[in-house]
Parts: sequence; C-alpha cells; structure tokens
Amino acid sequence: MTTEAAIVDLAALGEDFTRDPYPVYAELRARGPVHRVRMPEGPEAWLVVGHEAGRAALADPRLSKDWRNVSPELGIGRLAAGITMLSSDPPLHSRLRKLVAREFTMRRVEQLAPRVQQITDRLLDEMLPAGHADLVDALSFPLPIAVICELLGVPFLDQDAFRGWSNTALGAGDREQRRDAAVQMNEYLGRLLADKREQPGEDLMSALINTADEDGDRLGGEELLGMAWLLLVAGHETTVNLISNGVLALLSHPGELAALRADFSLMEGAVEEMLRYEGPLETPTYRFTVEPLEIGGTVIPGGGQLVLVALADADRDPTRFPDPERFDIRRDTRGHLAFGHGIHYCLGAPLARLEARIAIRSLLERCPELALDGHPAALTWRTGMLIRGPERLPVRW
Repeated sequence: MTTEAAIVDLAALGEDFTRDPYPVYAELRARGPVHRVRMPEGPEAWLVVGHEAGRAALADPRLSKDWRNVSPELGIGRLAAGITMLSSDPPLHSRLRKLVAREFTMRRVEQLAPRVQQITDRLLDEMLPAGHADLVDALSFPLPIAVICELLGVPFLDQDAFRGWSNTALGAGDREQRRDAAVQMNEYLGRLLADKREQPGEDLMSALINTADEDGDRLGGEELLGMAWLLLVAGHETTVNLISNGVLALLSHPGELAALRADFSLMEGAVEEMLRYEGPLETPTYRFTVEPLEIGGTVIPGGGQLVLVALADADRDPTRFPDPERFDIRRDTRGHLAFGHGIHYCLGAPLARLEARIAIRSLLERCPELALDGHPAALTWRTGMLIRGPERLPVRW
C-alpha cells in the first residue's frame, strides 16, 4: 500500500483532454483505480477510475459531501448558495431528500409530458424555417430551462443571464469570475424565493416552501435557497448536455441513427446508451475524505482530501460494458453511473430522461435529413471536469 503518488497534470493537457478525456482515463485505469491529479480547474484531487472502484466510492460513507470537511490547504470554496442535498451527509441529507421527494414525485414528472411536448414543438417551429441552427441555443438549452422554470413557478427567468452565470460558475475559467457569477446567481435566486413567498402558486417551489412532514418539519431559509440552486442549475444542466451529447452521438453513428428512425420503440434504450456513452457529467460534485481509505492498494489520506469519481470512465470500462467505445442503442446499459449511485443518485433523473426522449424523437421526426453542419473535431467543449458537452452543436436539415 502507498500514500505517495505522482501528480498527473490534467490541466496541462489543455483542449485535447477537454475534447476527448476517454483515452487519458483509460490509460490511468490500466495503471490502477486511483490517481493523484491536477484538475483543469486548478485544485489537486484524487481521481477514481473504473466501474467497480467508482461505484464503490460513490457509496462510501468515508467520502463526505459536506463542505465543512474540506481541507483548507486545497484553497477551494463552494459556489452554490444555501444548504442542499448535494452538500450534506446523513442525517441532514436524508431529511432534505425526504422533504423534496414528497413533492418532486414521479406523478408530477409524468404530468409534465404534454407540456414538454408543447415546448419542444414550439422551439422546433421557431428553428426549422432557417434550415440550420446551433442546437444548443435552439433546443438543448431552452427546453429544460423552460420546463424547470414552469415546474418551479419561475415566470420570468432571465435565461441569457442565468445561462451565462451557470456556464461560468461550473466551468474551469478564472476563479474570481466563477465566484462573481455564483454570487450574482445566488442573489437572483434569493429574489425569486422572496417573490414566491409573497405570491405562492401550485408549483413545486411554492410546495417546497409550504410542505411539512408528519412531525411538522419543513425547509428553512438556507435550505430553500440551496434547493432553488440545486433544482434550477442541476435541473437544466444535466438535460441540456444529455440532449446535445445524444444527438451528436446519433449523428456520428449513422447506422444507429437509421435503426432508431426505423423503430422509435428503441428510444428508451437509446437514451440510456447516450447516458452511458457520453453522459452529461464527467465527474460528480466534490467529495472529501473524513478518514483514510484504501482503493486498489493506494491509501487516500483523511482530513478533507478532494476525491473525484470519473463517471465518464466508469461507463466505458470494458470489464462492465464490452466493447465500450461502440455506440449501440440496443446495448444492455444496466449499471451505468451517469446519474450517480447510492444516496446521492440524481433525484431529477426521470425528468431528464423524459425530456430527452421527447426532444430527440421530435427532432428526428421533423428533421429527416438532420446532419452535423461541420466536422465533429471543430466542436468546442465545456471546460472543467464536471459538465460534459459541446458549447455549440451546429446542425442542418
């Protein structure tokens, strides 16, 4: 066993790593399941690769999501406002998730399907006459942000400003710019919550403000602010990149695209393969060691060390998914980690799947000649190790 590890400088790999991190992860996986890395965002971290090790790490209670456990030596601070399920451990996490799950139900998600279809149709109506578009601007971003705003009862979200703040805060750019973007978003969400308290409706945010369990427990002010951040940011970022990455995968694999066009009953499985093959999260949000833990013969020290799980690599591990570099919409994708694993499994996964199925099917039905408008290598990708997706996706029909 060893606690000494040479640092792999992922930041030095630049755009090549941002565009295609999979070969780098595969090379690391061949050496072992855990590595000391320098992230493009700047901090050093312990990176866990491979499916088995990644799945175990996601459920390991020695890895905390609570930012009070971060080592001050890392020089990092959280950007999100308030208290969220993503920044808490049991029993607080259990309490928050229980209160949110009372309102964010499968029934509420299923009832959104007609509205998701209406918004998709409107966006396609606006997009189609031009014969070409940036799909991120035209569909991938405006659909999920419109859906989550309606779900939360946010009528007049400044979408351009919000998108800019979110992209900056979650990227790998200048630290001060990221912090400033997060501050502006936090202030904006605070105003939204204040308006919602004054004018409650039938929406999810009003329900969260007013919901209480059998014992009268309800969300406090910081918890509501954190929930607004979580639902608005996580509620659109995952779906934006699921749609963009999924369409890109289809357009890059014409045989699979033709198979899906010929039989839309394959759509559910196709979305799962999109999640496995090019999921919207490269790594999950940060975890910190509360005690030493051994992974594959390497001991990661306690004391608040930063640990990242490479979801992107776990889902391309050949020991779990044979021929993992092949995009196959008929593949058995059970066990993929695109939405995480364990107590922090994404609560919004059913909504993301619903939106992706409706958006991609509608796009393919209405654009029979859909194609990339440019070479895939010319695409620029979101920076940082959290969000995985192209900044723009030019298409034509």
